[in-house]
Amino acid sequence: MLKRFRHCLGLLLCLPLFVAARDNDAAGVTSPGLEASIKRGRLLYLAHCSMCHQPTGRGSGDTYPPLYQSDYLRANPTAGIRAIVGGLSGQISVNGRTFNGQMPAVLLDDGQVADVLNFVLHTWDNGTLEVKAAAVAAIRRTTDFPTYEQLVAAGQFRPLPTAPEGFAVSELVRLPDFATRLAGDGKGNRLYVLGQHGTVWSLDLTTRKLTPIIVQSDLRGLQPSDISTLGLALDDKKRLWMTVNQRVETQPLVTNEVSIYRTTRHDTNGNPTHPELWFKTGYPFGVGPYNHGVSELRFGADGMLYVSSGSRTDGGETGNVPNLGKMGETEITSSIWRLDPRAEKPHIEIIARGIRNAYSFNWDGTGNLFTVSNGPDAHAAEEMDMVTPPKQGEAPEHHGFPYQFADAPASQKWYPHTPIAPAGVHFVLPVLNEGPDGIVDGKPTSTFTPHSSPAGLVWTGTRWPEQYRNAFLVGRFGNLIPAVHGQDAGFDVLSLHLDRRSDGRWVAKTKTFLSPLGRPIDLHLTGGGRLFVLEYTRPTDFKSQAGWLPGRILEVRPVDKTATAQ
Repeated sequence: MLKRFRHCLGLLLCLPLFVAARDNDAAGVTSPGLEASIKRGRLLYLAHCSMCHQPTGRGSGDTYPPLYQSDYLRANPTAGIRAIVGGLSGQISVNGRTFNGQMPAVLLDDGQVADVLNFVLHTWDNGTLEVKAAAVAAIRRTTDFPTYEQLVAAGQFRPLPTAPEGFAVSELVRLPDFATRLAGDGKGNRLYVLGQHGTVWSLDLTTRKLTPIIVQSDLRGLQPSDISTLGLALDDKKRLWMTVNQRVETQPLVTNEVSIYRTTRHDTNGNPTHPELWFKTGYPFGVGPYNHGVSELRFGADGMLYVSSGSRTDGGETGNVPNLGKMGETEITSSIWRLDPRAEKPHIEIIARGIRNAYSFNWDGTGNLFTVSNGPDAHAAEEMDMVTPPKQGEAPEHHGFPYQFADAPASQKWYPHTPIAPAGVHFVLPVLNEGPDGIVDGKPTSTFTPHSSPAGLVWTGTRWPEQYRNAFLVGRFGNLIPAVHGQDAGFDVLSLHLDRRSDGRWVAKTKTFLSPLGRPIDLHLTGGGRLFVLEYTRPTDFKSQAGWLPGRILEVRPVDKTATAQ
C-alpha cells in the first residue's frame, strides 16, 4: 500500500509541471520549443517504441495498445510517462479494448521521455498539454528505478556467455545503433553490418574499426518516410544486396513498398557503395503489427537469388482498418521467392507457400533448403521447414500458414478467424525437434518453443569440432510477450543435427550451443570457422523487464588444442 500511495502522490505533484502547449488550439499554434521537442521525439519513437506500438502508433493485436487517438493517454498523460520510465504490466483498457501485456522501462533520459510523449500526444490527437522533463523526473522517482542512472545500470552489457567446450568467446565490437544482419567478405577480413533503418557499416576484423559506408539517404528512389531494412547479402562480385520495406500512404490502401537494392561501385578500401534500386513491388500494408515484409536474401548454388517474404497478418485475420486491406495474405506474402539476379526486369517465382515469417533460411551440406520462422501470438511452436522448390510446371508446396501451425491438424482453430484450409491442399509438416533442448517439458515439438523467435541460421560444415560438425546453428531472438509456462524462451544459439526418417519426416536432435545472449538476431560463419553472433540489444531475458539499447557482435571460434599446448 505504501508503494502504491507514493506512486499516486508522485502523479499529483507532477500535474502542475504540465503546461498548455498551444496559445490557440484551433489554429494549431505551438511554441518553437514544443515544435523542436516533437521533432526530436519522432526520431526517438522510431528507434525505441515503433517495434511494438508500430510506426503509425496503432499498436499490436491485444498485447500492445494503440497510442493513436488513445483515450487512455488523453485521460491521464502521466500514465504514459510512468509506462516509459517504470514499465507497465497488467490489464488496461484503451479505446474500448482490453490489453494485458508487459512493457519494460525504456532507456531514455527525462528530456527524451518528454520529447517522445510530446510527439505521441500532439501527432496523434492525444490532447494539448506539453510534457516537461521535470514532470518525468518526479514520476521516475516513484518507480523501481528512481533515477535514469539506475535504469541505465540495468541496461548494461551482460557478461559474456560461457564458451562451449572446445571454443572461445570474445566481444568483437559494440554497436552505435540497432542492427539486423551480418554479411562477410568471404576472406574473414571484413564484416558488413546492416542497421535497421538503412545504414551499413564495414567492420575491419583486425582493427575492429566500424565505418559507415551506406546511409539511408543513399537509397535513392524511396518515398520521404520511414524504412525497415532486414536483409543483406554479398555476391561473388563483392556487391551488397539489401531488402527494404517502406510504408507508403497510398490510396485507397496503404502500401508496403518492397525494394531490393544492389551496390554499383567500391570505395578506395574495397567496400561496396552506391546502392541502386534493382527490384520493386508492393502489396497492401499489414492489417496490424504483422507486416513482416521481405527480410532474408541469399544466393543459392544455382546462382539464383532467394528471398523471404513474411506475412502481413498474425494468423490470416482480415483486420478492421479500412485503408489497410482485408484480404488476409496476398499472392506474394508468407512465401519464399526466387529471382534471377542477372535479369534487368526480374519477376518473382514462388517456390514455397504457407511460411509465416522466415527471418532466415540456408542450405545444408547436400543442398537441402531449410527455413526458420516466427510463429503467431497464439502459443504455437515456431517452425523449421524444409523447402523443396517445385519442378517446372508444378505448384509450390504449402507449409500450412495461416491454416495450420506446427504439426497440429488443420481442423484445430487457433483463432476464431482462422480461415478454412483449401480443399485438396496437402501441408508439408515442419521439422520435428526431439530435443533435449528448444522444446517444452521434454516433448517433441515442431519445431521450437513458442515465442522463442528463431532468427539467424548457418550451416557448420566439416570444419568444426565433431560434436557440432555438419549441423545447423540457429540464434533465437527471444520472446517479446510472456512465454508459456512462465519461462523465457530463446536468448540463445541452438545446434541442430538433422536426419530424415523412412517416412520422409525430418527430425532434429537439438542442444544449446551458447546461452544466455542479448537477443541474437543473426549469425555469420566464415569458411575458417569463425562464428559471429549479432546481439540486437543487451538484456538476456524478458522477465527482468530491462530497457533496450543497441547490442554488440560476439566472436566464437574453435580452440586449436595443439596450438594451445605449444
